Amino acid sequence: MKDDLILKNRLKVGRAEKNIFQAQLAEMVGVSRQTISSIETGQFYPSAKLALILCIALDKKFEELFYFD
Repeated sequence: MKDDLILKNRLKVGRAEKNIFQAQLAEMVGVSRQTISSIETGQFYPSAKLALILCIALDKKFEELFYFD
């Protein structure tokens, strides 16, 4: 596997589709609003567990929210 793969996400889009604010999503999944912001901007990569919890919270498949660029 290539070492230069970068994990990207469509978390902001998924949130917008559900009309959920960062703070609301953060509360739903048990993290801070800053963590959600950091994930959306690519400053923080979620653990596999958190990524799956985000998918469940937004009713999305993993590949709908996360992808490699």
